[in-house]
Amino acid sequence: MTTQTETSDGSTQSSEGVSRRHALGLLGTAGAGAAVTPLLGAGTAQAAPLAAPALHLTADSSGATPVQGLHLTFGADPRSQMNVSWITDKPVTRPVVRYGTLEHGFGSSAKARTVTYVDGTSSRTVYVHHAALNRLTPDTDYLYLATHEGATPDSGTFRTAPHGRKPLTFTSFGDQSAPQVTWAANGTVGLDANSTPATKDIVTGIEQVAPLFHLLNGDLCYANLDVDRVRTWNNFFTNNTRSARFRPWMPAAGNHEIEKANGPIGLGAYQAYFALPSTETDAELAGLYYAFTAGSVRVIVLQNDDNCLQDGGDVYISGYSGGRQLAFLEKELKAARASRDTDWIVVAMHQVMVSSTDANGADLGLRQKYGPLFDRYGVDLVLCGHEHNYERSLAVRGVVSGTETLTPNPVSTATDNIDTGLGTVHMILGGGGVSGTTNQSFFKDGTGKVITSVSATPGSNGKRTSTYTQEEAVWIGVRDTEHPYGFAAFTVDPGRHAGDTTRMHVTYYNVNKPNGDLSVFENFTLHRKRSDGHR
Repeated sequence: MTTQTETSDGSTQSSEGVSRRHALGLLGTAGAGAAVTPLLGAGTAQAAPLAAPALHLTADSSGATPVQGLHLTFGADPRSQMNVSWITDKPVTRPVVRYGTLEHGFGSSAKARTVTYVDGTSSRTVYVHHAALNRLTPDTDYLYLATHEGATPDSGTFRTAPHGRKPLTFTSFGDQSAPQVTWAANGTVGLDANSTPATKDIVTGIEQVAPLFHLLNGDLCYANLDVDRVRTWNNFFTNNTRSARFRPWMPAAGNHEIEKANGPIGLGAYQAYFALPSTETDAELAGLYYAFTAGSVRVIVLQNDDNCLQDGGDVYISGYSGGRQLAFLEKELKAARASRDTDWIVVAMHQVMVSSTDANGADLGLRQKYGPLFDRYGVDLVLCGHEHNYERSLAVRGVVSGTETLTPNPVSTATDNIDTGLGTVHMILGGGGVSGTTNQSFFKDGTGKVITSVSATPGSNGKRTSTYTQEEAVWIGVRDTEHPYGFAAFTVDPGRHAGDTTRMHVTYYNVNKPNGDLSVFENFTLHRKRSDGHR
């Protein structure tokens, strides 16, 4: 049974400061440079011995459980709020984050709240500490230290989102896994489920781009498939902290985040590890769907097992929100499209509405529930994972008349310069490092398959059996048949005046074997009119 408790919430302004010189010494050269330049393969900052009592809570740190898996997520307002989170193996006292700027030192502090969950297979308790940093200045570099009683601080930097229409870059991929070994059930050494070297290489790739934030579109680490789920989650954060301590990694929960006996719907571990800007008042649903704004981009993150047909997790949880997630989605879409400050609507989620791969397939449940909303409110871009390959659609709106699969209707044949005012572009970014790649499984006859129903009861494998219907995939845009791994970067050009054209320049990078070097697979541009023109 999963339980959660919280303590020590709140933030304070501290009168205890640290000089700029001392701050640089604490972060080391890599940490200091992160405030102003991209970092390549940035590692854990090594803290020097501290003389300032504001930062070292006790003189004797022997035996203290260390700060592990440092990672960032945006608060409700990315211009002024950031969450700093870390993991410990044991309870701690006085978890706190000290933060400030290079110019003014660590003048502020935020107490962390502690969330716990008990893993349902090992009965181990995991402690996750979340400090909410508030009243930050937009478009500003910050540095911070996370610590607790007796622990050596760990550190990072971040930049807040800009105010108003400013250029920015974000990145995205799904289906990562964790690149470490674990103990198998028989006591021998084994790999984390679906692990490959690309799982690590792709993190270095994100740091080469150095985005403002990163979207991780589900199936984060596949812990539900491992004997030691807690170790796998720890391996995931150990790997990703090389980037996630310097920029928010904003996740969507996929089917492999659904873990047997971890919370009422299996998502208790995911909910404990991430502090997310959820507006959901039901604790069972908190953090599973949420939204945030960066510049002129409104990002809406969904948890698709609520609305898809496919049975893909440890527990079948279709319909778990009782329609609350759909109501949230429509409310968010309506507000975003009505806003004169929002140009771009981006939806991040795991399972897919389009696929021409002989793997999971597209899901009719999502087409039925999301499709009309995406069309009505003019969603620009949908980012997914689930299929372990790269594919993107033409701009689509509505459905092909008479199709039982509700086949998305292409409104343009353009693949290089696309007007999203006409239709939505779907991107499958499932090459985040997982071993079971599907780029070799694209249908070659212009078709795709769609899950149109599932059995009422589980089959011999413990999951409901999917029924597939083949369709003419008239929406196919671009596919990468040669390379299994990669991620996309999106750079927003906001335009110059009210009513101008705004553009989103997209680059899809391959992460290549065997050395993890990057190469560009393709570039294309999305464009639409700004929302602040005359209406």
